[in-house]
Amino acid sequence: MTGEARFEGAGRGAAADEALECGICWWVYDPVEGDDVRGIPPGVPFAALPDDWCCPGCDAPKHKFMRMGA
Repeated sequence: MTGEARFEGAGRGAAADEALECGICWWVYDPVEGDDVRGIPPGVPFAALPDDWCCPGCDAPKHKFMRMGA
């Protein structure tokens, strides 16, 4: 896979406790920790993040995130 296609829908089908990584800056969203910067409490799975949520490391949109090891 190349380009955008490898990131599209990365959060779909991910386990509720699965961490996902930003494909731009490699910041990791871990649902166990949440996101202090954007006010997301621990326990919120990636798929449940608001549509306008973006990476606290580089402001990349959700579709730029991928499953770890993908």
